[in-house]
Amino acid sequence: MVKNFQDDDREEAMIALFDLYKDETEGRSGIDAFLKLDGKTIPFELKTTSQGSVTTVRDFGPDYILKWKNKHWLIGFFLKDKKYYKYGSPSMMEKWIKSKEEYIAPDFKLAKLVPAKINLEYMYQIIGKKDVYTYDDAKAIQKMQYKKEQYLKLQDLEHGYSSKRMLEIIKDRAEYLIERGSTLNNPHIPFTYFDGWEEITQNHVERLRVMVREYFKEQK
Repeated sequence: MVKNFQDDDREEAMIALFDLYKDETEGRSGIDAFLKLDGKTIPFELKTTSQGSVTTVRDFGPDYILKWKNKHWLIGFFLKDKKYYKYGSPSMMEKWIKSKEEYIAPDFKLAKLVPAKINLEYMYQIIGKKDVYTYDDAKAIQKMQYKKEQYLKLQDLEHGYSSKRMLEIIKDRAEYLIERGSTLNNPHIPFTYFDGWEEITQNHVERLRVMVREYFKEQK
């Protein structure tokens, strides 16, 4: 989900308030913040809301399920009558993530099974029958999903593609389209999901660390 400037400012303030830090090195870009604690480097997902429910991401799919599996969450509630923060451990967030995983699972299974059913006859109906398919033929199918280097690398004939290779490209496109249509557009975490979670309103640095330690203690 594209964040607005207010969200960015609030998340930067949360990082300072809870003494977290950013680290864009070693492939860690995409993680909002980290907490160093007892020799551990703990990844955090930061969210803010002024409505109660929490927005997540555009095109939510299996990649985010994996990304969030062991994430810790810190959510800032900027409501009309009060401001506070809530910490969510991986186990606390598991139920919501699992519910979304189960919701999209059948669609992503379709994305794996359906393309395999496409045969040459279907392909000829889509793109016609040729002895050699050209670069433009392939690009008409996969469009901008491949870079030019990938299109050229896939060529298995001197000046293009065989029927077999074009069939692979069409199957890949079908899988992409079904998966793209199977993602969820910004699923919200309802305000009620956080019922009973502690509101952090003071001693932010110390309180967060106590709660994270309690989580790891429960895992032993």
